Amino acid sequence: MAKKAVASLQSGEGRSFAKVIKMVKSPKTGAYSFQEEIVHNDKVKDYFAK
Repeated sequence: MAKKAVASLQSGEGRSFAKVIKMVKSPKTGAYSFQEEIVHNDKVKDYFAK
């Protein structure tokens, strides 16, 4: 089943998006956490610039 899900993301509009993972530091505790989002390929550099 997993192969079908992956194959469906590879065709059509799925290729124009990327999953980005950003490490964010908490101001209260100082611990790091990871923030994941699905972003259009054109907006990836803007997402990391924030």
